[in-house]
This record gives sequence, C-alpha cells and structure tokens, in this order.
Amino acid sequence: MDIIWELVIILHANFIICVSAQPNAPKIHDGWWAYKEVVQGSFVPVPSFWGLVNSAWNLCSVGKRQSPINIETSHMIFDPFLTPIRLNTGGRKVGGTMYNTGRHVSLRMDKEHLVNISGGPMTYSHRLEEIRLHFGSEDGQGSEHLLNGQAFSGEVQLIHYNHELYTNYTEAAKSPNGLVIVSIFMKIAETSNAFLNRMLNRDTITRITYKNDAYLLMGLNIEEIYPETSSFITYDGSMTIPPCFETATWILMNKPVYITQMQMHSLRLLSQNQPSQIFLSMSDNIRPVQPLNNRCIRTNINFSMQGKDCPNNRAQKLQYRANISGQLLHKM
Repeated sequence: MDIIWELVIILHANFIICVSAQPNAPKIHDGWWAYKEVVQGSFVPVPSFWGLVNSAWNLCSVGKRQSPINIETSHMIFDPFLTPIRLNTGGRKVGGTMYNTGRHVSLRMDKEHLVNISGGPMTYSHRLEEIRLHFGSEDGQGSEHLLNGQAFSGEVQLIHYNHELYTNYTEAAKSPNGLVIVSIFMKIAETSNAFLNRMLNRDTITRITYKNDAYLLMGLNIEEIYPETSSFITYDGSMTIPPCFETATWILMNKPVYITQMQMHSLRLLSQNQPSQIFLSMSDNIRPVQPLNNRCIRTNINFSMQGKDCPNNRAQKLQYRANISGQLLHKM
C-alpha cells in the first residue's frame, strides 16, 4: 500500500513539474476531471487522481466515508426504525431540462413544480434537484454501486438537497445532512420503465447527442421512476464526483428499473465531446467503489423477522443472494 501510494505521489509530482514547465498549462478548475483517460494527449485527472490535483478535492483521496461502495448483503443490519420513503409531488407532473454534460445524462428539474421526499433515514425533507444516469459500455457494468461484487448495467441517481436547512443545492452539498441520493439500479429487459422511456426513446435521446446539448421535457411523473418496492438499503457516504463532499445519505432501492437493449445502445452513442471533436462515448461514467471503513449499512428488509434493533442484530450470520429481478432474498 505504501509503495503504491509513493508511486502515485511521484507520478503526481512529476505531473506538476511537467505542467509548471509549460507556458500554457491547463488551469485547475471545477470541471477539470474525467472518469477515464482521454486520447487527445492532454492530462485530465481520472478518479485515482481527483484528490491529488486540487486541494479542494482532497476528500476524494483521504475521505473515510466515500461513495460508491460494494454492498455486501451479509453485512446489512436490519433497522426497524426505518420508515418507508414518502414522495410528495403535490399531485402534479413536473418538467425539467435534459442535458448532455459530457459526463452524464442529467435531468435538472424546473422550480415551478417541486418534488420532495422524506421518511426513511431522513430527519428533514429533501428537494429533488437532478436525476443523473450512469451506464456501461457493456451490459455487465455501468452501476456505480455493486451488490455482492456484481454490477448492474446502469444506475439512476435522484439527487436531493435539504431544503429545510439550506437555501440551494450548492450550499447543501458542502454542509452536514445536506444531500440525500436515491439510487436505483438499471437492468436490461424487453420493456422499459415508463419514466425512463420518456428520457431514452429515440426522439428524445438523439436531441442530446453532443456535450452541452439540452432538451426540455414536460409532463413527467416522478412516481414512475420508482420501482414497486418500499424496501431499501441506506448508508452514509459522499458525492461520487469531485469535490467528493461527505454530506450524502444514500438510499438504494431494493429492486431495479428496466430499460431496453435499444435504449442502452442509444445511451452508448452519446458523446463526451462536441461535434467538432473526436467521438468518445459517455459510457463507463462510473467512479470505482471505495472502502467501507466500518460504516453501518442499514436496511428496512426484515430478514430475521425477529424485530431486533440495529445494534444487537447479528446480520453477518445470514446469507443473501440477488435473484434475477435484482431483489434480495433470504437464503434459508
């Protein structure tokens, strides 16, 4: 470990020296990072370098509550005090603008019709700010979180901020109890989730082929993005992009949503770059899993049926597996 770390520091030091010797060295700014190496010949920091190139991002390297993680179901702890998540749309449909950010398909909600969630592990109500998609270049990868070491084809992340304590997402993202991120795995099937079908049908997705493309979507029913389950897994973590602030409570729904093979193919045809630049697929926009560091992974899945509370439950004695639908099943 020490040898590897020394090597990273040496490489980093060499990079800084190299950059400082160049008159037109790239300026370090909030947008200067990538998920994978670029081919244009210029250095852009990939996840292993995020915490080294910018002091404001140091949590990406030294943080102890980083995300994503590998969910080992044998280590989950049943918490009977986790209530179901409550979704409040005011009975209205919503609108938002879908962007190609060069890294994600991002649906940013308008401020006319607000969507709030509460319950579960939340003490405060949180407001939906953005829906972000992660996906892979192959069907066997694409989700940021892993389930017993296995990835799904993609992951939908609904990013909410604590609107009771903070005035906006930017303030909440760097503050305690600032964010709640609901994560839903994506799986390929014959038919697709109704909400994702609005985002990923050919007429819509082709409007955001290149970086900075945007397209307005109206009449969206947020309830449709949620799978039909009240079960979830939760843990304390971080943003999965720089600056990796450790202000996020993660809620992973215990059932995936489905997209078609054609819709996944359309996602893989989205470019990280603008039309005048070389095509680079946006796929594999995932941060590697981070150490758990003795964090508690709680769930409202009552696998023991004994009603024991979180500190006393010996969850590690039970074995779980993921079935074909992505739900967790008790293996007797």
